[in-house]
Amino acid sequence: MIKKTNILLMLAFLSFTALKAQNAAVIQYINTYKFLAIREMQRTGVPASIKLAQGILETQAGGSDLVKRSNNHFGIKCKTGWSGNKVYHDDDERGECFRAYATAEDSYRDHSDFLKRSQRYAFLFRLDPEDYKNWAKGLKKAGYATNPKYTQQLVKFIETYDLQLYTLIALGKRKMEDEQPMYAANSNTMPVVPAEMTAEVSETPVKALRLRYPEEAFRINDTRVVVALAGTPLLSIAEQFGVKYRHLLDFNELSEADDIVRKDQLVFLQRKRRQGSNPFHLVTKGETLYDIAQEEAIRLDNLLAYNQLRGSEIPVAGQKLYLQKDAAERAAANAVNNMSGTEIAKAEQPLLPAVYTPAASSVKHVVQHKETLFSIARKYGVEVEQVRSWNRLQNDAIRSGQELLIYKN
Repeated sequence: MIKKTNILLMLAFLSFTALKAQNAAVIQYINTYKFLAIREMQRTGVPASIKLAQGILETQAGGSDLVKRSNNHFGIKCKTGWSGNKVYHDDDERGECFRAYATAEDSYRDHSDFLKRSQRYAFLFRLDPEDYKNWAKGLKKAGYATNPKYTQQLVKFIETYDLQLYTLIALGKRKMEDEQPMYAANSNTMPVVPAEMTAEVSETPVKALRLRYPEEAFRINDTRVVVALAGTPLLSIAEQFGVKYRHLLDFNELSEADDIVRKDQLVFLQRKRRQGSNPFHLVTKGETLYDIAQEEAIRLDNLLAYNQLRGSEIPVAGQKLYLQKDAAERAAANAVNNMSGTEIAKAEQPLLPAVYTPAASSVKHVVQHKETLFSIARKYGVEVEQVRSWNRLQNDAIRSGQELLIYKN
């Protein structure tokens, strides 16, 4: 009996030792290649968490025969058109051809380009880069691997080792200082830090929109849109996509003064929808109402109306903004149901229009060529509905030279 117990204890000890060694190898792999993963995400948009998880899985945390012979960290086979070095390795079949690289950095770059340039994986780059679960599902769905548990294994590595942190660092949302130190036993391998990266990875400028969306035109809320970088003339975008310049301004609720893109932003090539595809939007730090309207492909007028806001207001991080009329009405109804009788009576008292407030002063605005009612309202920080009411307009139609009365507090 004692001998049997000793054997069981020895097996448990060996299992624990093996698990510890395996974990140490994973940690060593992460510490070695995390900078490459971050840099590649900033270059191409492949999430750093996904890249590290794939590297760990495909190389058995750097210990596979294939990676030792070829520096191939992602199990990419030769396929048609590969003219580089090759090695032969037993995988799904005996003696299959795999790509070979001079360095691990070459393998990391080729993996990014392999995904970015292949039509099979194009849909992945329309996902949120922070959505590692759908990225993992998408890779399996597109046929990256035959292992039926490939998705679950990637997700497990990401969650167990907090690989999502490196995605957030690449996006500029977290700093390397936020990393919990991970040490691999007996590690003699120094992290691979690309020469062009500074010690402060988090300070590397990131074009977040370029990471989240494809370079070519795509759709949000069934509306055609393109990512435009700061400094791009709006006229060149209109000409490139065959859209009339005045229509492009109108679609994006811009005025004639907005002749160039002031910051990286989405530019719509069609008129946005009156309602969003989602019932609401949770505000993140630094977002403006205009940013949200662009991100959700909803007209700013409607966003303001559903949430009873003025265009000049600044939303607060964590605030819920409604994108659909029904959702806004349900929320209002629920709020009334939860109010006391006194609160309801107070809410039902009529409010004086802004035009009659004692502190209000008026200005006359003469409509300029190509100005829209929205651009004028935006200029003065008021709502379109207010401008219509003050000037007894039946619709948004205005003409050059027309005088509009604008009230400002």
